[in-house]
Amino acid sequence: MYIELKNINKSFGDFQASKEVNFAIEKGKLVGLLGPSGSGKTTILRMLAGLEHQDSGDICINGNVVNDLPSSQRGIGFVFQNYALFPYLTVYDNIAYGLKIQKKDKKFIKQRVTELLDLVGLPGLEKRYPDQLSGGQRQRIALARALAPNPELLLLDEPFAAIDAKVRQELRTWLRETIDKIGITSIFVTHDQDEAIEVADEIIITNEGRVEQMGDPVEIYLHPKTPFVAQFIGKSSIIEDYGKLKGFDSIGPDTKAIIRPEFVEIKNPKDITEESSIYEHATVEQSIFRGNYFEVLLNIRGITLRTNSPLVNGPLKSGDKVWVVINQMYVFDDKTTTTLTNKGLDISSMYYI
Repeated sequence: MYIELKNINKSFGDFQASKEVNFAIEKGKLVGLLGPSGSGKTTILRMLAGLEHQDSGDICINGNVVNDLPSSQRGIGFVFQNYALFPYLTVYDNIAYGLKIQKKDKKFIKQRVTELLDLVGLPGLEKRYPDQLSGGQRQRIALARALAPNPELLLLDEPFAAIDAKVRQELRTWLRETIDKIGITSIFVTHDQDEAIEVADEIIITNEGRVEQMGDPVEIYLHPKTPFVAQFIGKSSIIEDYGKLKGFDSIGPDTKAIIRPEFVEIKNPKDITEESSIYEHATVEQSIFRGNYFEVLLNIRGITLRTNSPLVNGPLKSGDKVWVVINQMYVFDDKTTTTLTNKGLDISSMYYI
């Protein structure tokens, strides 16, 4: 493995920011550190960069323990959330900054800056200053500056947080393509699960200083291993009396269910048969137009669930009666998460993840 964190602990006074953090990352991967605010994401990134020092445990890069190496000797490029460009330097001098510190000659620096401006899609902006650039352009220049010294590892701390939604979406695709081009091992911090799922090869979920789960986005989304991950990923409804729903039995007195919108399907009345035991009669509480779908809140005998309805089904309004089927749910207690499949759809209705 190219990056390894082994039994990492870090406290700030009485607050423990990292608790026995362990994970390993293969060379060339783009990994997202995902979790709520205060979960320890940025602390992990700063310890990797050498900007913070762990209280215990080892950080290994390319097989070498780097605990005592200063940031400047770890071969790391760092992109900050607020760009951290030098406002009094031109784009050219911002990108060239690290190369000048390395005492590279002027010809090499000019070639490298030109190459990086082409890479980030901003050729010809050498003479501009940061305040003459848009937010998206500044972030691209910040990435070019981080890449200029040819680091072995790229770290990005919420790189798109200060950018408006439309540009952020474009930059996600651009970052993914750029990292693929250069093949550099990269780790980025985000609290936006859509961003992590779309951009990352692998996701590390953090919570209260611990690593809850690590895996590829599909694995994380479809097979959450802990109650926290099951609740954190996706837009979920948490249900206490899930045993009232057709096709499901309660599996314990201290359990609750997580039902995501994609688990709830509004059915065409023509598809409903009298002998079927899996369909629920629901009342529409609210229907919200989201641009390319309707987000629908449903009430099933006092239980409120959320689902998405495609535009082709047309709009629904409050009070409408519809038939729905709940395909599956995650049931959890304090320690475990179980997937239940509607018994009317699958005879093997339970398996553990």
